[in-house]
Amino acid sequence: MFNREPDQPEAQQAFARRSLLLGLGQLGIFGALGTRLYNLQVLEGNRYALLADENRINVEVLAPQRGRILDRQGQVLAANTEGYRAVIVPAIARDVRAVLQRFQRIEPMSFDDIERVVQRSRRQSPNIAIVLTQDLSWERLAEINLNAPHLPGVRTEPAGRRQYFFGPAMGHVVGYVGAVERRALNDDPVLRLPGMRVGRAGIERGLEEDLRGRAGSVTTEVDARGRVVRIIDQIEPRTGRDVMLTIDTELQSRIMDKLGGFRRATSVVIGAQSGEVLALASSPGFDPNAVASASAGDPAEWAKLMSAADDPLNNRAVRGLYPPGSTFKMVTALAALEAGKIDTKERLPCDGQFEYYGQRYRCWRRSGHQSCDLHKALRESCDCYFYELARRVGIEAIAVMSRKLGLGVAHQAGIAEVKSGLIPDHDWKRGRFGRGWLGGETILAGIGQGYVLATPLQLAVMTARLASGLAIAPTLLRREKALAAAPLGISAVGLQAVRRGMTAVVNEDGGTGGRAQGEDGGYLLAGKTGTSQVNSHSRDSVQAEIPWQYRDHALFVCYAPVSAPRYAIATVVEHGGGGGAVAAPLSRALMDMVMERDPLPKPNVSTLPSGPAQSPKPRRQEEG
Repeated sequence: MFNREPDQPEAQQAFARRSLLLGLGQLGIFGALGTRLYNLQVLEGNRYALLADENRINVEVLAPQRGRILDRQGQVLAANTEGYRAVIVPAIARDVRAVLQRFQRIEPMSFDDIERVVQRSRRQSPNIAIVLTQDLSWERLAEINLNAPHLPGVRTEPAGRRQYFFGPAMGHVVGYVGAVERRALNDDPVLRLPGMRVGRAGIERGLEEDLRGRAGSVTTEVDARGRVVRIIDQIEPRTGRDVMLTIDTELQSRIMDKLGGFRRATSVVIGAQSGEVLALASSPGFDPNAVASASAGDPAEWAKLMSAADDPLNNRAVRGLYPPGSTFKMVTALAALEAGKIDTKERLPCDGQFEYYGQRYRCWRRSGHQSCDLHKALRESCDCYFYELARRVGIEAIAVMSRKLGLGVAHQAGIAEVKSGLIPDHDWKRGRFGRGWLGGETILAGIGQGYVLATPLQLAVMTARLASGLAIAPTLLRREKALAAAPLGISAVGLQAVRRGMTAVVNEDGGTGGRAQGEDGGYLLAGKTGTSQVNSHSRDSVQAEIPWQYRDHALFVCYAPVSAPRYAIATVVEHGGGGGAVAAPLSRALMDMVMERDPLPKPNVSTLPSGPAQSPKPRRQEEG
C-alpha cells in the first residue's frame, strides 16, 4: 500500500501563511526599531547629545581669591594666607568609612566627625568632594600624600585661609568669614564648593559680593573611568575687590583701650562734613581669627563664644538699641521751633514736675529749674521744659524731625546688621499693639524715653547733622571724591539756637556736661548729656548702690571744634550711671585723641560763635 502524498497546493499555502506572519513580525520589529531610532536621533537628538557630553565633559568651578580689607592709611586689616586642606571624593573612595578609619591614623578625627562625613556622602552627589580638615601643617600634608595609595578618594589641595590683623580692636569692624549656611537655586555656583567661606559679620558680610570676586571654571574631557583626557576650556577666577575703609586703625585701637575700662561701652567717631566713620568701637571686642576658626568647625568653641559674658560678638555701635534720653532733646526743640510752637525766648516754668491729665512727670532736678528759655533748658537739661514742648508739637512732628536728623533709619554704611532703631508714631503703635497713641507717650518721647530707641551710629549721625546743617550719610568706604551732602532743610535760626545750647552744656556755668570741658582750652567742644533709665526705680537710688544691671545708661554726644565742626562723637556706657559724670569726660578724652590726629590746625578758642557769655571755669552739675 502506498501512503497518500499531501495535497501540494495546501502545503504551499500553509508555508506562504507562515512566511507572511514571520515577515509581518519582522516588519513590525524593524518598524518599531526604526521609529525608536528616529525618535532618538532626530526628534530627541539634541537632548541625548547633551547627556552624552555631560558624561564625557566635566566642568569644575574655580573659587576666586577674596579681596583684602584696608584702613584709611592702607594698612591691611584682613587678607588671605596660603594653606592646604584634605578632601575626600566618595565616588572614588567607595567605602568612605573604611578610608576615614585609615585617614584618622594620620589626622585625628572623632567618631562623630567620621559619621558626619559618611552621612553627608550619602546625601549629596558622590562626585562632590567633602572637606575633612583645614589648615594642614607641612608634616601632615606630606604624610597624607605619602600614604595616598592607601587612601583612595582622599586628596590634598590648596585652600587659602583668611587672616585678620589688629585682633579685638578691629573685630567688630571687619567681621569674619564662616561656612555657607543656606543656598538658593539662583545663588553663585561658587557657594556650593566644599569648604567655601562667606562673610558672616561686619564688613566681610556687608560687602560680601565685592570681596568674594567672580568664580572661574575649567572644562575637561574625561574617559569612562573619570580620568582627564584633555582641557577644553579654562576661565580664570576674578579676585575680589580690595576695600579701603574710612577707619583710622590707630585711633580705633586707642579708643578700644579707653573703653576697656568699662564693662560694656561703645563709641562712634564720624566726620561732621563728610560722614566718614573714623572709629566704630564696641567693647568688649573679639578676635576674628578665633571666631572664624570656631565657626568653621568647632561647635563647642562656637557655643562658648555665643554664650560668653557681656556678649562680645554683639557690635553695639550699630546693633545696640538704647533710649537716647536727654540727647534727644535737640530733636524735640527743633520740631517745636520748626512748627512755630515756641520761640527761643519764651520761658516756661519748672517746679520739679509736669502734670498731664492727672499724671505727674518729674524733672531730674527735684527742686526744679524755675523759669527756662530754650538756651537754659538745653544747658541744664530741664525735663519739664521739653515735656511741654512735646505736648505742644505732638508725636508726628517729633517723628518727622527725628528721621530728618538720621534717627529711625538703618544707615547702609557698608557694614552688616545695622539696626534702624525705633521712632514711634501713631501708625507704628497701631500696627504693633493694635491700640491708639496716648498723649502721655508723647510726653515721654519728648525726652528720649518711652518707646524711642537709637543706636550709637544714629546718635553720631544726628550730632553731625546738627553741627553741619547737612544731611550727611555715614560711610565706612573711602572714596576718592566725597559725595556732596544736601542741606537738612531746617531753619538756620533753629539750628544756631540748638548749637549755642549744646555749647553751653559744656562751657557755661551750670551746664550738665561741664566734665567734658578741656583743661588746656585748645579747642571748644559742644555736646549734650543723656541718662536713660533701664529700671523704673533707678532714679530714686544712688547708682553706685544698686546692682550693675539696674543702673542707668550714660550717654554723651558732642562735636568739635565749635567754630568749624569737623568731628562728631556719640558715646554710650551701658549701666554707667549719669551721662554728665561718666560719658562726658570719656567723650572729651576721645575727642582729644581725634584732634591729636587731625591734620588741620586747631582753631583759637576766641573764634567761638556769638552767643551767651562763656565761663572759663563752669560750675558743673550732673543730670539725673
